[in-house]
Amino acid sequence: MTHFLLAIISTTLINNFVLQWPLAVDPLLQATVTPERQRIHALGLATTALVLLSCVLGQLLYRGLLVPLGLESLQLFLWLPLSALLIKPVLSLLSRALPKLPFDGLRLLLLGNASALGLLLISTRESLDLATLSAMSLGAGLGFWLVLSLFSDLRQRISTNDIPAPWRGLPLDLISAGLLAVAFFGFNGLLNT
Repeated sequence: MTHFLLAIISTTLINNFVLQWPLAVDPLLQATVTPERQRIHALGLATTALVLLSCVLGQLLYRGLLVPLGLESLQLFLWLPLSALLIKPVLSLLSRALPKLPFDGLRLLLLGNASALGLLLISTRESLDLATLSAMSLGAGLGFWLVLSLFSDLRQRISTNDIPAPWRGLPLDLISAGLLAVAFFGFNGLLNT
């Protein structure tokens, strides 16, 4: 249980997939300047569910199908379509379960999120077991949700300031993401294992 919690905390705060490993930065930068709070929570929840489901299913298919057949090198041909095909069912299940959150229009943002693929590649390289992979995928989704919420708040605070024209838009977003990454580096000494 402790190993499971440490994997979640480590992936959420220390090895954040958005800030340290820029695997999910595209949906972060695609968000509008004044997003509604419900849409941010819908994207965070959908990303968490998609990463968790695609990592667990991808690892099960990898170990149950590709490894016994000796086709380990075809892992990307299995994982990419799996992640893309799971987007629609995940969004429809979440929209039925939580009808107040706006899950429509999140398909392309979830398609551009490479955190599930990156986590699956890390898990095969490190030979992680299924429990650790599920904890890390849950932590990766929660970390994305946390960074998305913090970045949205930061964008809203900056939007009312007088900023020179060359710094508006993407340059300021990249600087803000860099400063947020530096702030998250403060969590590096949090866990001593």
